[in-house]
Amino acid sequence: MNNPTAAALSAALQALSPSTLSLQNESHMHAGYFEGKESHFKLLIVSEAFEGQRLAARHQAVYALAQPFLMSGGGTVHALAIHAYTPDEWAKLEQAPDSPLCASRR
Repeated sequence: MNNPTAAALSAALQALSPSTLSLQNESHMHAGYFEGKESHFKLLIVSEAFEGQRLAARHQAVYALAQPFLMSGGGTVHALAIHAYTPDEWAKLEQAPDSPLCASRR
């Protein structure tokens, strides 16, 4: 399957020098899904760049890099669930929370 949006977004997020980066296309979990659509993603990113940052600042850093891919920036991504951790935080968790199903798909 061709995933150009996921590949480009992952490449853009390399600016944060992540030690772990997982970008899952969760579009199939949402109403109106069409095969191959790239509209809903779950991002797990672990980076030393997040050291000393509050959650809001981490999300702002990710959104700044993701902006061209978001619908508000002319892209196709409607939703981006961000799970951003420092390496120490991630070592304690080792699993990001599950994403909920879209209410209209339950």
